[in-house]
Amino acid sequence: MSDNHAVLEYLQTQQASMTGLLQDLVLMETPSTDRDSQAQIRQRLKVEFEEIDYRVNLLPGRSSGGHVYASPGNRANRQPAQLMIGHCDTVWPIGTLQSMPLVFEEDTLRGPGVYDMKAGLVEMVYALRAIEHLGLRPAVAPLCFINSDEEIGSRESTRYVRALAQRVDRCMVLEPSLGHSGKIKTARKGVGRFTVTVQGKAAHAGLDPGAGASAILELSHVIQKLFELNDPEQGTSVNVGVIDGGIRPNMVAPESRAVIDVRVQTQADAERVEHAIHSLETATPGVSLLIEGAIGRPPMERTDENQRLWKITQELAAGLDMELEQGTAGGGSDGNTTSLYTATIDGMGAVGDGAHASHEYIYVDLLPVRCALLTLLLLAPPLNP
Repeated sequence: MSDNHAVLEYLQTQQASMTGLLQDLVLMETPSTDRDSQAQIRQRLKVEFEEIDYRVNLLPGRSSGGHVYASPGNRANRQPAQLMIGHCDTVWPIGTLQSMPLVFEEDTLRGPGVYDMKAGLVEMVYALRAIEHLGLRPAVAPLCFINSDEEIGSRESTRYVRALAQRVDRCMVLEPSLGHSGKIKTARKGVGRFTVTVQGKAAHAGLDPGAGASAILELSHVIQKLFELNDPEQGTSVNVGVIDGGIRPNMVAPESRAVIDVRVQTQADAERVEHAIHSLETATPGVSLLIEGAIGRPPMERTDENQRLWKITQELAAGLDMELEQGTAGGGSDGNTTSLYTATIDGMGAVGDGAHASHEYIYVDLLPVRCALLTLLLLAPPLNP
């Protein structure tokens, strides 16, 4: 029997067990902003990895709930490594399960975080279980890193992600797939967050308006300049999502502020838009601008190395009778970072829908198939011997 069929058959026998672990993980509510909520899921993942003879380090967090790093206990000296990466945090606050309960309906499992991305964590564990159970020997040692701050930008964990990415032959990101057909994400937009604060001068709006300098008037000019940076054909979006300012209706506003979300397709666009925002100049006399922010997640581009890894993934999928396509995601992930240093594919996780939405779900019967694809990719030879 070929590795393809042996792996898939084994994982199909594990579907109920995979689903059980996934249900357990979803019932552990783990919002990014609640550090204490991460302890239970990190401990559970530690147990799962140790059962397959992995060494596990629970890395403490300062502002986050901490992270999990796992490596094979029997890794040979100088054996090349590959990285599986995921996150255990979700966007859902504690108590969400009361209004959005875990529900098993026919071939779907619904619940907060089931799609983004606790199903991907289950795939990670069971791909390693399949390798151990079938006595397979990957030429490239699989490493695992799971952070708890990805949904809020991986500010603390990026240093770990960057360091690991520079040491491995390739990286597979277990974020959910793209669309109902389960596309692999081979490109992601870069993501930036900027804040523009306008300092003006207060004055009585009725008695002496000329003595003031309106921060709100200036902000209106700034917003128009920001929206001019949008380029849909190039994949660049600049969105002013939050504004505030002023004190009272009868005062010339002494301060106003805008928070801007930026998405870009290429690093060149990232540099262009970032420079344009930081180069904004005032149009209203007597005001000043304070501009903060940057492109925090660089774009994940379709580099030659990334496309090599994609082609291998596509060929392995064909061996499982899967028709796999690649796609571009508008949001960022830790794959944006790893792609700077090593061949990366993203969206290796579950097929479903509803990331960050109340209808979040996965297709349970596709879980073993996606996991089989991941397992076969872990068994592939090194890209760079």
